[in-house]
Amino acid sequence: MTSERTEMLAGRLYYSPDPELVALRKQAKQQVYQYNQTAPDQGERRSEILAELIDCPSQDAYFEVPMRMDYGHNVHVGRNFYANYDAILLDVAPITIGDNVMLAPRVSLYTAGHPVVASVRNTDLEYGHPITIGDNVWLGGNVVVCPGVTIGSNVVVGAGAVVTKDLPDNVVAAGVPARVIRPITAADEAYWQGEQAQWREHLTSKD
Repeated sequence: MTSERTEMLAGRLYYSPDPELVALRKQAKQQVYQYNQTAPDQGERRSEILAELIDCPSQDAYFEVPMRMDYGHNVHVGRNFYANYDAILLDVAPITIGDNVMLAPRVSLYTAGHPVVASVRNTDLEYGHPITIGDNVWLGGNVVVCPGVTIGSNVVVGAGAVVTKDLPDNVVAAGVPARVIRPITAADEAYWQGEQAQWREHLTSKD
């Protein structure tokens, strides 16, 4: 017989009050609580807690406090990850995030779902579908990413968007529900490289 945890990670209905799952959530809540109680100058302690809570091989992920997670162990993060205040990651299914990803304040990644039919939903049966985010992605403030969504690489999602469907690489998306507004082009690259060059000139002129 498979465990409820196995069913959960497979994207099938599972019984959320299962003792093993309750214990795992309790452990994660304790770790999240400890992280959220750290002082701004306790960077080393924050890194230690995150190393126990999430999967980040580069060990350089950073979450501003406060943040929330269901399990933590189902969160997989690449290099140079940053989450601003009030990040919520409901990771009953895997959340896989690439390199150089930035989450603005109050971004929510929801893998969790409930049956539409109340007669089943009221029996504490739930399900989860994974969320995948590519490299070089910036999610604006209050963005919500729904279960089962994949966001490509080099994507910017505008503040307040609700992402209900997959987004391709190299686009700006916004809205409720989110839709592609335009591609990110060579003209964008040239503009921002120019802005960066002016900034560097400004630094040089100060020396």
